[in-house]
Amino acid sequence: MKKIVLLILLMVTFFTNAQLKLTGVVKDSIGEPLEMANVLAIDKITKKMASYGFTDAQGKYKLDLAKNGTYNIKISYIGFKPADFEVLTKEADIVKNITLKEDNSLDEITIVSKMPVTVKGDTIVYNADSFKNGSERKLEDVLEKLPGVEINDQGQIEVEGKRVEKIMVDGKEFFSGDTRLASKNIPSNAVDKIQVLRNYSSVSQLSGVQNNQDRVAINIKLKEGKKNFWFGDISVGGGNSQDTGLYLFQPKLFYYSPKYTINVIGDLNNLGDIVLSRRDVRSFGGGFRSESPSNGTNISLPDVGIGFLNAGARNANRIETKLSAVNFSYSPNTKLDLTGFLIWSGNSNGQRNIIDIDYIDPAIPDEFRDNTTDQNSNTGLFRFGAVYKKDVNNQMNYNISGRFSNESRTENIASRVLSDITETQNATPYTINQDLSYFYTANEKNIFALEVTHVLQDEDPFYVASLENDPNNNDLAENDGFDDAAEDLGLDRTNLFYTLEQDRKVKTNQLDARLDYYYILNGKSNLNFVGGTIASSQNFNSRFFQILDNGTQFNPDPEIDGIDDEQITNDTQYNFTDVYVGARYRLKAGIFTFTPGVTAHAYNVNNTQYGTEFFKDTFNELLPEFEMVAQFKKSESLTFNYRKRVNFTDVNQIARGLVASNYDSFQAGNAELLNSNTHNFSLFYRSFNLFNNTNVVGRLSYSKTADQVNRNTIFTPGNIVRSASFLNSPLDNESATAFLNAGKRFGKIQTSLTGRFNYSKTFQFLNSTANTNENISRSVGARVGTNFRKAPNVTLRYNVSFLDQNNSARNAIVKTVNHRPSINFDAYIWNAVTLTSDYSFTNQIVDGESTNTFSIWNAKLAYRKDRDAKFEYEIVGNNLLATGSEASVNQSIISTSINERFILPRFVSFRIRYQL
Repeated sequence: MKKIVLLILLMVTFFTNAQLKLTGVVKDSIGEPLEMANVLAIDKITKKMASYGFTDAQGKYKLDLAKNGTYNIKISYIGFKPADFEVLTKEADIVKNITLKEDNSLDEITIVSKMPVTVKGDTIVYNADSFKNGSERKLEDVLEKLPGVEINDQGQIEVEGKRVEKIMVDGKEFFSGDTRLASKNIPSNAVDKIQVLRNYSSVSQLSGVQNNQDRVAINIKLKEGKKNFWFGDISVGGGNSQDTGLYLFQPKLFYYSPKYTINVIGDLNNLGDIVLSRRDVRSFGGGFRSESPSNGTNISLPDVGIGFLNAGARNANRIETKLSAVNFSYSPNTKLDLTGFLIWSGNSNGQRNIIDIDYIDPAIPDEFRDNTTDQNSNTGLFRFGAVYKKDVNNQMNYNISGRFSNESRTENIASRVLSDITETQNATPYTINQDLSYFYTANEKNIFALEVTHVLQDEDPFYVASLENDPNNNDLAENDGFDDAAEDLGLDRTNLFYTLEQDRKVKTNQLDARLDYYYILNGKSNLNFVGGTIASSQNFNSRFFQILDNGTQFNPDPEIDGIDDEQITNDTQYNFTDVYVGARYRLKAGIFTFTPGVTAHAYNVNNTQYGTEFFKDTFNELLPEFEMVAQFKKSESLTFNYRKRVNFTDVNQIARGLVASNYDSFQAGNAELLNSNTHNFSLFYRSFNLFNNTNVVGRLSYSKTADQVNRNTIFTPGNIVRSASFLNSPLDNESATAFLNAGKRFGKIQTSLTGRFNYSKTFQFLNSTANTNENISRSVGARVGTNFRKAPNVTLRYNVSFLDQNNSARNAIVKTVNHRPSINFDAYIWNAVTLTSDYSFTNQIVDGESTNTFSIWNAKLAYRKDRDAKFEYEIVGNNLLATGSEASVNQSIISTSINERFILPRFVSFRIRYQL
């Protein structure tokens, strides 16, 4: 690796010494500098672009040119006649000032279209071919090379530190869920332009009366040859591993025309190539984002799933995926757009985890577990949407989406404390979301926005756990590990197995409606008045019982310390209403935009337990907010934001009866829980400077929460089985974060440096004693990579992270350090052969001792006759070093655990891709 770093440094030195600079100032006819003018250098011999750049706020430009060459220089700015002149370079730098004359013609568009990057207001346009070297296959391969664009560790697209909320293709939304479905499937050779839409709003009527600086979307412009024709690719593959045969079939087909579009994505493989993970599926299309600011109320909706573990190549030893997805859009006329999708996703995987648990309390025995898990999930999703624009003053949107699942999970656990355990869980949940919105501009002064959303959700998880038992030693000192907990739970201890069952049904019905009125005072200020309501109803029914060896049901009679009234059933209805009105004032003054506001809420919270017990809380709350945006330049700004929020828990923490969360974890809710209040402060800075090729993003945030809902965890004396109740913490929780990412491009060398800091202070209760838990984490990441058009490209990354956990129940601070260097390599050779490789090494150190080291190496060798060949042949190797497992250290309020995860074995497969 040291040799590779030295090679990159030598390349930087070589290119620096072999070049000179052409600089100057671009002004208009009255001497005012022109910011963001396009400057392009074309090599007169090769007829290819040699360099490009932009003017800064003072009109200065800078181009790096090779010595002893001849170049045509083209300078353009919308609304001005372009300048075109020739430069002969020798050994010295050159200075050339330019004055542009006004012109209403659009001749400059021809020049702009050749630029690798152009900026038009809030839109950044990337010419995709300017960043390709031939090794790219999917959209994400191109996105990773664009200045200002990042693909984070979760595979999400970020622009200037902000997550991209949607991807469109030729203005048509590509599905409507996670952007990864677009970035991992749209072929790179179909992409002409990538338009980054900053300050994005899907309703043009509201773009001038709101601050949308945190919203970003991407629009992909297709090449002309891809329109009105089917394009895409079909991949098939197979191979052998040490345990099973390998297979892969992935059709990805697209059709785009001005009137309608069709996207078809399929997947069938056991290679761990996951097109859409279960986590993606659960968040997919759930989708309505209000066009108006938040009203300050957060109400949690229940999630009582089966604890399905999200599987990937780095945490599962078996993965089988199936996917069928169809997305369409249809525009019968210029006023109406119809969109929708149908998705079926199947996921079957196996996991094995060996967990070593060190409990904070010395009275609790340390645990060692070997878990083997098999999971199956089948999910269907749909979404249908309509946008009707009667005219520029009227727009109506309607969307309906749904998710239906059938999930099951079986887990076998070998526990040092509790012997052998078998768990099974299954559920058939569904969710249906609807939203209706109407935007009306009465005149140039008055705008109305009505938004209504409805959520209907049903979850029905069923849980069974079976633990071995010797009924003859229940009262002996050396009894079975679960015997004492069984006595607390009131179980029948005369059976050979403790068979526990938990049946739950949770239904949610929520309506959210709001009306916004915008009054435009003048070109620099407007008022926003809002009124609305949230009405939510949650029903929770459950029953915890035991199945005896003879098959009969037994109702336990628990007596658990720390839980006041142990019921084995739940019959809870939790109703919540919020009626609110508010006002905001938006003012532009110079470089500043101020938006103060306040919302008045009338809350009514009540829940009924077992039909006869009533708990009610009615109160009023004023929620202030303030936002200030300082726009220093077109691509440089600083945003300060403050909001006070009221947070309400969900029915899971209110239902008073006993619930089996796991075989070693039980909980009972608190019907008298109160809401919590959070003060949030944030400061966000961004600078995207195309003049000196730098990109800087920084964020500071702080939050303080009062009356946070916390757990009181109670262990059975001398045992690992625990129960939990809930309470409002008498102490305030605090958190602070800092993030900085700075990137700079030196010719073909791209560098970046990232730093993160997180501090959190929380209070939890262990055996009814308050514990303070302080976490301080820091991380630094550096990246340097090349982006040559012909030469091979190398990207080096090094990340180091530090975590210090100070728990008042411990005598010492637990310190964890992670080192993770990695190297990516890609080369496109002879216009026919593509070689890509990625290698990473991880070393984890806890309290000065290395707990785990592992390496992962993947590589691909592909051949196609030329760039336009229909067939491509690939040999793909995954986990070539045959690493068997990875380990991580997890720290919580009650324990520190080392989790060894067994991962997919070495796979070598042969694949054929046919390109339409």
